Amino acid sequence: MARNILILGASYGSLLATKLLMAGHNVTLVCRKKTAELINRDGTEVRIKLRDEAVHRAIRSRDLPGKLDATTPADVDLSRYELVALAMQEPQYANHTIRVLMIKIAEAKLPCLSIMNMPPLPYLKRIPALKEMDLEEAYTNAQVWERFKPGLVSLCSPDPQAFRPPEEAANVLHVGLATNFKAAAFADETHNLLLRELEADIDAVKLDGQDVPVKLKVFDSVFVPLAKWSMLLTGNYRCITPHEPQSIRDAVHDDLKLSQSIYDHVDAIARRLGAEAKDQVPFEKYAKAAESLLKPSSAARAVASGAPFIERVDLLVKLISHQLGLPSAEIDRTVEIVDQKLNDRIVAGGSGAP
Repeated sequence: MARNILILGASYGSLLATKLLMAGHNVTLVCRKKTAELINRDGTEVRIKLRDEAVHRAIRSRDLPGKLDATTPADVDLSRYELVALAMQEPQYANHTIRVLMIKIAEAKLPCLSIMNMPPLPYLKRIPALKEMDLEEAYTNAQVWERFKPGLVSLCSPDPQAFRPPEEAANVLHVGLATNFKAAAFADETHNLLLRELEADIDAVKLDGQDVPVKLKVFDSVFVPLAKWSMLLTGNYRCITPHEPQSIRDAVHDDLKLSQSIYDHVDAIARRLGAEAKDQVPFEKYAKAAESLLKPSSAARAVASGAPFIERVDLLVKLISHQLGLPSAEIDRTVEIVDQKLNDRIVAGGSGAP
């Protein structure tokens, strides 16, 4: 049976959308008006490399069994959907029209699966050790999440790496690292049945008889998506330097011993919160994957392009580490560098500088 899924965010969200469309489900992407018009006219194109193939395949939504459409936040009809996926960058939820839509989603009590790097606050409230912590400072506008019931919000570790090629139109996405989305289960088993149905349907898809990378994997443990924190703090946020951004590969491999110490420390924070070793990804596996990540992270690219706000998982982990009594000088240093770069942008913008 075709399910109807709403995805907020047409860039990274188009990767999950494509996987759902290949499995015969219907997807609506929420985005800006111009992007919606482009997608409704031409569809989307996701470029992904199948195993043992040297060249990326272009998978076009128009060729897939599921139906795709796109719309602006103000025009969403929530009565159509069974699941909402949150695929925008966390600062975007502070936009007025997005906030209004988020209020309606919360009131509709629709299950929400986040594929953001920044975990939604209601999801963190599902972790007993974090329930009473003061973490709002890490969010652009924490009030966005106030109406959401924690049990209706889950997190899907966005391990696949993808980007919009700058020379291409806004409906094109290039997948650089085709790993899996690892989702924590919802509190309600009814919603988990839907999630596992989508997992099985995506897993069954073949392309020219071949398996298609980027699966949806569902886990009972609420801690599995926290494995991404070690990767973000070791690689993504260390792409932001006092000078020009560096690639994830360079951030990780320029000093592998230091990188492992940061990675292990963040893993230890997750274990203090309740994660088990099986929930985490060994450093060696991450370091191997990082060898192919030749571009700066999306956070570093955003800072370099002048964004005044980015997702602050670095700050979130710092706040948690200090409240657990497990501070890290290296994590604090990363946060300081990111703070400084963002402050420089805000001051430059406020003074009328280009």
